[in-house]
Amino acid sequence: MELIKEGDYILIRFKEKRYLKKVESDKNFSYKGGILHYKELIGKPFGITIGDLQIFKPTLEEIILYGIKRETQIIYPKDTFYIAKKLNLSEGKVILEFGTGSGAATMVFSSCVGSSGKVYTFEREERIFKVAKRNLTKFGFTSNVEMFNEPFNPEKVKGIKFDAAFVDVREPYPYVEDVWKVLKPSAPVGFLLPTANQVQELLKVLRPLFGDIEIMEILTRYYKANPERFRPEDTMIGHTAYLLFAKKLSK
Repeated sequence: MELIKEGDYILIRFKEKRYLKKVESDKNFSYKGGILHYKELIGKPFGITIGDLQIFKPTLEEIILYGIKRETQIIYPKDTFYIAKKLNLSEGKVILEFGTGSGAATMVFSSCVGSSGKVYTFEREERIFKVAKRNLTKFGFTSNVEMFNEPFNPEKVKGIKFDAAFVDVREPYPYVEDVWKVLKPSAPVGFLLPTANQVQELLKVLRPLFGDIEIMEILTRYYKANPERFRPEDTMIGHTAYLLFAKKLSK
């Protein structure tokens, strides 16, 4: 049984709200109804109830939603987890990513490729790069991630053949051929594009380098977990972005 330790992150559920907090023995969590002293949690198992609070070990999704600092709009977990599986990521794979943004997708990719895999990620904006680096360091996603504070530069990954690539930049079109060159044959690539005209422009330059092209968006609708009032939640996150996936064709 895993017990809560000093320095662990916990997810606190209070009524309909969730809070991600770090266990520090000299601090506490104040809420409408009382105070939770973190020192009282040390040595206890995750998944316990204390008064009106439920204490859980946070999932990666919850770390992304409630824990990371956002310098840019993050890619929501509803998209990132799907992206990771469409890119066929698993233990030992090597993936190229740019731009890093706040690091949400980087965390998912790092988790998927494991200790024997590697994520190479590029972010050109220094301010955004620093936030992403702090997020990855804070939650322990640095051992298999190599970060570059610059636009994607093929020379920095020379000699590496990637199992997959993911591109989230405003204008991906000039990078298409460079991405093609560093991918293994038949390897998948994913793009995140906020607007329809970006999708149209990208389609014009993908062929004949890439095939098996798919375009989609992901909508997730949550429901109230109340047996007496089972119904959809009042609000939902609608369109976040278009996702485009393709696979490398050999010339």
